[in-house]
This record gives sequence, C-alpha cells and structure tokens, in this order.
Amino acid sequence: MFRIEHFVVEGLHCPKCIREIEGTLGENDKIKNARVNLSTQRLAVEWKEAVEDTLQNSEEVISALEKIGFKAFPFKTTNAQLEGDKVGKSLLKAMAVAGFAAANVMLLSVAFWDGGEMNESTRSLMHWVSALIVLPAATYAGMPFYKSAWNALKGRRLNMDVPISLAVILTCGMSLFQTYLKATETYYDAAVMLLFFLLIGRFLDQKMRNHARSVAHNLMSYKESKATLLHEDGHTEEIATEMLVPNQIIQVIPGGKIPADGTVISGMSDIDTSLVTGETVPQKAEKDTEVFAGTINVNGTLNIKITSTTGNTLLDEIIELMETAEQGRAKYVRLADRAASIYAPLVHFLAAATFLGWLLFSNVGWQGSLINAIAVLIITCPCALGLAVPVVQVVASSRLFKSGILVKAADGLERLAEVDTVIFDKTGTLTLGQPELANADDENVTPFNLELAAKLAKTSSHPLCRALIVACHDRDIPTIATESEIHEEPGMGLKATVNNITVKLGNREWCGINQNYLPNNRYSELWLKAEGAKPVLFCFKDRMREDALDVVHWFLRRQLKVILLSGDRKDVVDEAAEELGLSRYKYECKPQEKIEIIERIKASGDKVLMIGDGINDAPALSAANVSISPSTAAEVSQNAADFIFQSQKLDSVVRAYQVSLNSRKLVFINFALAAIYNMIAVPFAAAGLLTPLIAAIAMSLSSIVVTANALRLNFQKLYRSHEG
Repeated sequence: MFRIEHFVVEGLHCPKCIREIEGTLGENDKIKNARVNLSTQRLAVEWKEAVEDTLQNSEEVISALEKIGFKAFPFKTTNAQLEGDKVGKSLLKAMAVAGFAAANVMLLSVAFWDGGEMNESTRSLMHWVSALIVLPAATYAGMPFYKSAWNALKGRRLNMDVPISLAVILTCGMSLFQTYLKATETYYDAAVMLLFFLLIGRFLDQKMRNHARSVAHNLMSYKESKATLLHEDGHTEEIATEMLVPNQIIQVIPGGKIPADGTVISGMSDIDTSLVTGETVPQKAEKDTEVFAGTINVNGTLNIKITSTTGNTLLDEIIELMETAEQGRAKYVRLADRAASIYAPLVHFLAAATFLGWLLFSNVGWQGSLINAIAVLIITCPCALGLAVPVVQVVASSRLFKSGILVKAADGLERLAEVDTVIFDKTGTLTLGQPELANADDENVTPFNLELAAKLAKTSSHPLCRALIVACHDRDIPTIATESEIHEEPGMGLKATVNNITVKLGNREWCGINQNYLPNNRYSELWLKAEGAKPVLFCFKDRMREDALDVVHWFLRRQLKVILLSGDRKDVVDEAAEELGLSRYKYECKPQEKIEIIERIKASGDKVLMIGDGINDAPALSAANVSISPSTAAEVSQNAADFIFQSQKLDSVVRAYQVSLNSRKLVFINFALAAIYNMIAVPFAAAGLLTPLIAAIAMSLSSIVVTANALRLNFQKLYRSHEG
C-alpha cells in the first residue's frame, strides 16, 4: 500500500513552478508520483513503499525543494489555514503602504507637472522628501516580489517577479542617483505606483487560493476522538479512537457520534445517516444493521462490533476522495499562467536589447540607456495581464453577491463557463430538505387525529415529529400531563396514555400495522394507533423548490445535459425525475458511486457542474469541474463548493452560469486589450519615447482600461425564475 504525504509549498505563481517541483521530485527513486495543486499550493508526494522513517523522508522533500528556491512544510490543516491568512494579511499591509506612498509622492509630483518655475534647491529638497517616502515603502511593499525573485534566482530559474523586482530596484536606484546629482527628473512615483497595482493583483490571487484549504479540516471534525469500549464482563472503558481494532465491541449513547464502521449487535435507535445518504430523515438501526463512522446516534444506546477502524472507514474514504479530487484541479491552468511561462525571459530580453542598443548605437550614455531599459521593464510589467482575470472576478463576485450568490473560488467562474453537464442532488437541492405533511386532505387525517398525534410528537426531536408539529402551526397543541406518561422506543416510536386510552405514534411495526395495509413506497410515514380506533397514516414528502422545474428546463433548452443523482429510495427519485421531465437519473447513490459517475463523464470530455448540499455530496462537489451548494448545506459541502446561493430558489444557479459566461467573454477581451497595449507601448519605450514615469502612467492606464471593461458586467441582465 502506497503512502501519500502532503506538503504546503510557498511561492507558487505559474505552471513553470509546477514543472520544476514535479520534475525535481521525480528524480527521487523513493517517490512514485508527485502532484502540485497551484490553487491550494499543495504538494502530494506518493512514496513507492511504506517507508518507516517518515520524518527523514519529509525532510528530504523539503530539502530538495529548498535547493530549487521553494519553501515547503508538512501539511496540517490548522497550520495551512493560518499560513494562508498570514500571507493574505501581509499582502494587504504591503498594498496599503504602497498606496499611501504613491498618493503622497503623486502630490509632490504635481509641482513638477504644472510647468511652474522651481529653483534647484527646492527641486532637490522635494526629491529627497520623495526618496524618504518611497525608499522605505518600496523596501517593505516590494518584499513579496523580492523574496520570490531571490528564491527563483537561487534555484537558477526565472519567474515573473524577477523583472518586477529588477524594475523597482533599478528605478529606485537610478532615482536616488539622480537625486544625488541634483538632476531634474527622478522616477520614485513610477516605482511605487508599479508596486501598488501589482500588489492588488497578487492580493486577489491569494484570496482565490485559500478557499479549498479548510475543506479537509471541516470534514475531519466529523471524526470522533474517543470511543467507549465494552468489555466482556460488562464494564466500559473510554479509549482513543486510534486504539480500536476490528471485532472489538463499542457502546454509543444517544447523541454520540459513531467512532468506527461496524455492525449493531444489540440495541435499537435512529441513526442520522446524512453523511452517507444525504437524507434528513434518520434511519432505523437494530441488530445486524451496518453503521458508519461520523454518523450520529439519535435516541437509543447501541452496542456495535467494529469492522473498520481509523484509516479504513467510509469517512476516511470520503476524505481520500476529496483529496484526490482536489489534487486533480491542478490540471486547470489559466491562460494568464500559460502566458507567464514565457513572459519573464521575454521581458528581460527586451530590456537588455534596449539597453545595449542605446548604449552601442547612440550617444545618450549609460544613464539614458538604462532609463530606456527601465521604461521597457515597467511598460512590460504584467499589470494589465495580471488584472485581466482578477478584476473581472471581483466585479462578477460583487454582481453575484447582490443576487444572493457567494463566490468562494474566483477561478470557479472560468470553470463554470465551460460546463456542458449539470448534475443535481435531490434532497436539499432540488427540494428544500424539509419533510412536510403530504396527505393533510385525507379523510382519516381529521383535526382530532392530527392534534392527538401532535401531542405525542411534541415530546420528540425526530424530523417527522417536527414536521407534524409544523402542520399544526395554527393550533395550540396541549401538552400531555407528565412526561412520565410518554415512552419513546428508539427506532420505533412513541407511546402514551391519553384519557385512559393507549396511543402509539411511530412506524408500522410499532403500531401493529400489517405491511399490506395501505402499502406506501413514495413517502416517509408515521402511523397513529389509538386503542379501539382505526389506524391513521401520516405521509411526509420533501417539497420541491418552486422554480426547480423552470431551472432544469432552462438548462435543457440550452442543450446542456441534466442528470439527477440521489441517495434516496427508488420510488421517490422516480417520481421526482418524472415531475422534472428528466430521463437521466440514478437512485440510492453512495458517495463513491457519485464520484465514479462524475469521473466517467469527465473522461468522455464533458465538463461537470455538481449541485448538492449533503455531507455525502462533498466528495462529488470536489470531483466535479465546478460545484454549487445552497446556504442550508452541510458545512463540509459549503467548504467544498465553489459557489453558495442564499435564496430558496434555484434560479441562482442559472444566474451564476450566466455571469460566468459573460465573465469569460470579458476576460478574453481584457487579454486582447493587454496584448494590444504591449504591442503599441513596448516599441515606443524601446525607441526612447517614454520615460519611466510615462511608462508607469501608461501601465496604470492599461489597468484602468481592463477594469472599466470588467465593470460592464454590472449592466448585463440576468435570469429571474418568474421571467420564465
């Protein structure tokens, strides 16, 4: 069995970094495979054999990466999250410092721009004041670029931060030298403005990468750390879950999480199996029932014989599926990243050619040649290219937020625009995930019977009992005199004495109802049986979202494939598929089955959008190309999803898709604008027609143009379900 170890790698910015890391580790004979995830900055190392000295091998990986200029450390969910937050805060501080310095230096520069006369002493003083503002600010604000560039150079490679750092350092150095010589022109404002705009892009990029890091941490919270071991003599002992072994007997009390997979050997209860099935109604557990780690024992004590322990449980399998799906996302490399792989060496070549050309074929001297080279470095710094994607994502995120949709993964917009297959979960997604009384109009469901059932239901926390109470919302339900008169049999139902009559509320078996009497496979059910009276059936159905049919048909009309995958029963899913007009659906799906279906669809070349809400949907949400969850979804599913919608309507999904299509169009326009800018500006800079200051202004204007283009997204009309 191969062992996989995870690391967090700092300083990942482009596909070239991925190739460097995977290529270097691929030379190690002990390593079977190494995969880098650019979005999460995670590295998964798969060893060829289960080596015993874990620490030594971890240090070997860290050392190998350090030699090529990357800092890495073993992945721990808490440490990784803290590290991501720390980097984000440092970028925000650097951006604030650069912005403050840029604003102040630009105010000082106004005196030079207005064309008024200024004597040499005053000009020199203002240059020194500018130096005092800019040099400390550029030193601090430029650290993210300087460190990245230095690590790249130590590893004998180039990245986009090398020309950025070179331009800033040369501009500041030249400006300081010009100030010392009391020259007329300095370029402090160009240097600090360059940093400010680039930090905006870097900060947005960092935010985009943080969302997936908390997924594993939240899913791990479903693991129980302690277990109650039941010995043969009847006494119990609390031990760590990791110490459990197969065939031991554990005891789980009401409200407790089941710590390991196993089979019930005694006891009866209801189990919240939403981790496995995604269904809100607890399932009955009795002797020989298979139960899983992470599920919750609702109301009865169970003795369970362990079949699988930590590392081999269904919950561990779900976590592993999520890890695999998350690592697979490293294949999605944006167009800007592909351009970046050749951008850095090209920038250096152009700048060097400009410097040598002016030095050898003109009489401007080394200073003039260097100024022109700096202008080329600045004019070609990828501000417009770097903002082409993030600025559209910010505008799109804001537009979606106003529509009740939260964007967790900014690159999810790009992936959403590519989908051609939409997969819906049923419970909590197409439906509201709240059971409701479905047969209130039946002749046996009289106000008297409903009130009698509600009296018993009032004492239980079972979801169907809660739904029964909701059905009586306009009545004042009296409470049975004392709770001692009510008995709840776990997994069966309630029993009480009301006016000297025995009354039962629960399943068929508990109420003594023949299985052939009023057969029911479509609804969840509760039976009311009062002594001497005819039994009463209460049926419950999960209500479909009011616009589910419209949304499904909207996608179908646009030639997208729509599939329903549910962990619910066959009859229930059949009915839902018929109501929605869907021919492609599957019932009783386990988490691994959903993953397999998604992977088969992806292998055929299709791009999958997964919409789900349950804990069991989290691996499928991660495996899909892009994913959406409602705000009522389990926390793990919300963390795994790329989008969260707040409304109880599904039209949010359509609007997110529309915004993604519009965003992709604007991103390509921005790339075109950035390319046109470089095609025009670079020759002017190389010809010596632009000073570094003018180059910085031109670079800033290119950023303003791509930002203005992105703002067009705010004026585009989006779908509303009532519009049809």
